[in-house]
Amino acid sequence: MTDTAFRFRQGSIPLLISMPHLGTDIPGDVRDQLTDVARQVADTDWHLDRLYGFAQRFDASVLGARYSRYVIDLNRPSTGESLYPGQTTTGLCPTETFRGEALYRDSSAPVADEIKRRLDTCWHPYHAKLREELDRLKARFGAVLLWEAHSIASVLPRLFDGKLPDLNVGTNSGQSCDARIVDAIEGALKQQKTFTSVIDGRFKGGYITRAYGQPEAGIHAVQLEMCQSVYMNESPPFDYRPELAAQASPVVERMICAALDAARSIHA
Repeated sequence: MTDTAFRFRQGSIPLLISMPHLGTDIPGDVRDQLTDVARQVADTDWHLDRLYGFAQRFDASVLGARYSRYVIDLNRPSTGESLYPGQTTTGLCPTETFRGEALYRDSSAPVADEIKRRLDTCWHPYHAKLREELDRLKARFGAVLLWEAHSIASVLPRLFDGKLPDLNVGTNSGQSCDARIVDAIEGALKQQKTFTSVIDGRFKGGYITRAYGQPEAGIHAVQLEMCQSVYMNESPPFDYRPELAAQASPVVERMICAALDAARSIHA
């Protein structure tokens, strides 16, 4: 693995969009241990950089992972504890896909020394850049909105019952951002009739949302877990669907604009 564990574009407004599951790269020494199923990296948050293309027009800061979550999950605690105790989920260095398929051949799952190496080369650099940019934006503007961008297959029986709502907003049950930001997002969602939505349902926000969201300190964190079916094909080769994305992307844009306007008014 190289020193470039992420891709980053610095912006000029108090908004950081984080995409910790965007990456698809797998180092050769890790790839050699993986099953054929794992090499498809099916559980990637596919094409989010394209769906969130409006971020460049906004001149927002964007941080995206380079390496696959199968190498290490940047949205899990470095200590590996579960974010959803009692529910099926994947860990810091996953050994199964979301569907329960084995990632490693011959029981070659990473041991402690290998996990530490991945933490040092992938997890810590991503989080250091995340912290650095949040601190920079807060120092400049007094407050910042951290938008955690995620996507997932709409039906995964191992993880949840039935089909997910299209747009799943997570705020750690209201703890990661000011309530007025939640109200603003909810208002934006009510203005559209195309997509189903829920706030703090099955997905309440992962580690990044929970660890960095400090509304009392002016850092407001929101996670959006969206069904991939609203903008892409959910089966290999996981093609982007521009005609679908043309409906979904503006809705996400309006949600972010509403949240950002609310954050600015709170700290005006």
